Amino acid sequence: MSPLRLHRERHLIARIGWLRAAVLGANDGIVSTASLIVGVAAAAATQHEILIAGIAGLVAGAMSMAAGEYVSVSSQSDTERADLARERKELSENAAPELDELANIYVKRGVDQALAREVARQMMAKDALAAHARDELGISEITTARPIQAGLTSAASFSVGAAMPLLMVVVSPASALVPLEFAASLGFLATLGAIGASAGGANILRATIRVTFWGALAMALTAGIGKLFGTVV
Repeated sequence: MSPLRLHRERHLIARIGWLRAAVLGANDGIVSTASLIVGVAAAAATQHEILIAGIAGLVAGAMSMAAGEYVSVSSQSDTERADLARERKELSENAAPELDELANIYVKRGVDQALAREVARQMMAKDALAAHARDELGISEITTARPIQAGLTSAASFSVGAAMPLLMVVVSPASALVPLEFAASLGFLATLGAIGASAGGANILRATIRVTFWGALAMALTAGIGKLFGTVV
């Protein structure tokens, strides 16, 4: 009999925390800043005014992303801690019912009743709280909320994304700024969609179409509003 060969498997789900924050931040940075630039440019503003508006959008957006992600993920973290504290109390006061509960979870997943109870007993003997956190509450190392990581990742990726449309303001002639900004930003979004899909193992074409469609719609709407109000003023 050949010896058991162990191998390490790398699953893409492990990337979900930072990947979500990074893709969301960069996408928002490109879409919001490009839309702001296109809208202001369509209102017949000067290149200097457009650049100031874009920089202000970058700073405000990065701070908003950081604060929003931090608050949102902190709320998730608070809920996780509350559930773990409740579970720790139940384990200390009602260990037997908690053992039955864990065994029933394994039975529902297809494990034989006797084996499920033995597995539950051994799991609880090693680390009861970790077993219940993972199998009852769905809290694991991969899904654990990390507010600071989410906030910093979102702010950094937003800034990188927003810098791309801002660069187009600097290098583009004022007379062709709107179409060049529109085309370049769609290119940035398509690239981001492809990179994000590739890193997450998703369908690249579907992800690319998704981000470019909504980005184009956002820029078209803000360009229309800028043109309308610019003409009225």
